[in-house]
Amino acid sequence: MRVLVTGGAGFIGSAVVRLLVGEGDVEVLNFDKLTYAGNPHSLRSIAGSRNYRFMRGDITDRLKLDAVMASFRPNAVMHLAAESHVDRSIAGADDFIQTNIVGTYTLLEASRAYWRTLSGRERDAFRFLHVSTDEVYGSLGSDGLFTETTRYDPSSPYSASKAASDHLARAWMRTYGLPVLISNCSNNYGPYHFPEKLIPLVILNALEGRTLPVYGDGSNVRDWLFVEDHARALWTIVRTGRPGETYNVGGRSERSNLSVVETICDVLDGLVAGSRPRRDLIAFVPDRPGHDQRYAIDAGKLEADLGWRALETFESGIRHTVQWYLDNDWWWRPIRSGVYAGERLGLVSA
Repeated sequence: MRVLVTGGAGFIGSAVVRLLVGEGDVEVLNFDKLTYAGNPHSLRSIAGSRNYRFMRGDITDRLKLDAVMASFRPNAVMHLAAESHVDRSIAGADDFIQTNIVGTYTLLEASRAYWRTLSGRERDAFRFLHVSTDEVYGSLGSDGLFTETTRYDPSSPYSASKAASDHLARAWMRTYGLPVLISNCSNNYGPYHFPEKLIPLVILNALEGRTLPVYGDGSNVRDWLFVEDHARALWTIVRTGRPGETYNVGGRSERSNLSVVETICDVLDGLVAGSRPRRDLIAFVPDRPGHDQRYAIDAGKLEADLGWRALETFESGIRHTVQWYLDNDWWWRPIRSGVYAGERLGLVSA
């Protein structure tokens, strides 16, 4: 099987690429623009594999996409390329509109043109998986779960751009028959996570004895999903999901932001001695604009229909993640000293 993965040098994308290359009988082409969050070092373990190729490119470049389709002839497209950090979208939405909306449209059109050249079993077997987020659904109250039929109500420029791309993918299935599947996932965490996001930022700040910023009062709740569980889910959807369907992917691990930060502090204290408890480093800061209160995913459809299950609990996953950052400063230290040093993002000027 030949799989084209867009955004395969990113956090979730690299986990997918490592999984697929490890399958052995899957040929993978990683198509990535290598923005600030795309890191080839995340693929160091499989870089020399016979069934892996990398091509640098932008999903808004139709000519290059057409060439890739014609030469690689994928059986499936797994579309993970996206601008994904809410805080950055607040500070400047242009990249999010271009990549997440225009880029998705361009990739859908290139895939449709290629798919129309196929016939017989090849045409029937082709799949296009559009990978999205639970943030398109907006904010939940104190109870309830997002399902595949929850209405869209995005709050940030990021989530609005992803909602738009979901609608495009769904329309290309309904209008043109392109065999599209859509997944919406909860918050991911794990190894190789760019340290602008909450969990890696807190791990590295805590290691360095720096302030651990918590937005508002820390009561905002997220459902946490270990990235390797998510990669398995996406591969399951591509192989056994039904075109036209949406599948929500969640870890059944709801935690408040404050609880997540406190857990990281406690795990680190147990692994690396510090001069004082790392909970003392927690500082509450002004909240993010438009900060959704709660996300929680009902992954029952994926579990019942396709047989997927999350293997990591939050407790096992966070311990694994903290230990990975302790053991792999070769990966994150150049980022902290160069591309991103841990500063607050997404501040809106008066």
